[in-house]
Amino acid sequence: MKSNYSVVSEFILVGLPDKLVFQILLFCFLLFVYIFTIFGTCLIIFLVWRSSRLHTPMYFFLANYTFIETLVSCIITPKVLIHLLSKKKSISFAGCMAQCYCFFVLGTADLILIAMMSFDRYIAVCNPLHYILIMRRSRCAILVALCWSGGFLSVSIPFIFKVQLPYCGPNIINHFFCDSVSLIQLVCADTTLLQLVDFCLFSLVIIGSLIFVTITYTFILMTVLRIPSVTGRKKTFSTCTSHFTIMTILYGCSIFMYVTPRHGYSLAVNRVVSALVTFIIPAINPFIFTLRNDQVKNAVYDIIRKVRSVP
Repeated sequence: MKSNYSVVSEFILVGLPDKLVFQILLFCFLLFVYIFTIFGTCLIIFLVWRSSRLHTPMYFFLANYTFIETLVSCIITPKVLIHLLSKKKSISFAGCMAQCYCFFVLGTADLILIAMMSFDRYIAVCNPLHYILIMRRSRCAILVALCWSGGFLSVSIPFIFKVQLPYCGPNIINHFFCDSVSLIQLVCADTTLLQLVDFCLFSLVIIGSLIFVTITYTFILMTVLRIPSVTGRKKTFSTCTSHFTIMTILYGCSIFMYVTPRHGYSLAVNRVVSALVTFIIPAINPFIFTLRNDQVKNAVYDIIRKVRSVP
């Protein structure tokens, strides 16, 4: 059936600026952000691997989170950089589908991992005496594997049907990458059921994980408020501030893009929010997680001292 209807061999992305000056400026900015993202992620993973201070479940989840976020940037940014330097901003049918699939698998795994990180903080704050027993290394590895499995399973089944739909033109995508919402609009068939399935899956993953995070942080807040010392309350809650900051930005953007009604805001606003998720958040993650984290700073100092002590 696909061979009879799918005549589109490539898609044209028109979500980037047309003027050469803006393209050059945007290219330089995104290249810097991309390099900074790769460097920051490698630094965090290296620190978690090398420093015994960071051999804890919290930093194990953090390293996996920054890795997933960087993969999201890696599947989008290089193609955007190429398009900024080329006249024809096209992507093959297979490349577009692969980009869309990987983006949503990683995004789904990312949101589930955020929920797992909140569970880790809940155990650390509300059940500190049993933390080491509950959050064993093997259990943490299983939780991360479940995050990846959840991403694959929730995205793969509807995506199989999405690939087989008839894309018979037009082939213009008003975005800077192959977003699922933009792709469905190019299908030459009734997509009401598929859009409903997509909406239900997005809502289930985003709202479901958000409810879980909200419940865990409610218990965390209640526990923190029962600590008699102000210093103790600040010290305990400080371990959650970085996670809470990223969680707020990520869930806010995800709900805006995939759960709220499509009408009422422009595509330009949607592209700005998508750029925030794709380019900016992966870049600022290392900054947020290390700037106010004394353990990470001490780990850096330890490694520097070791390097200096080597004859």
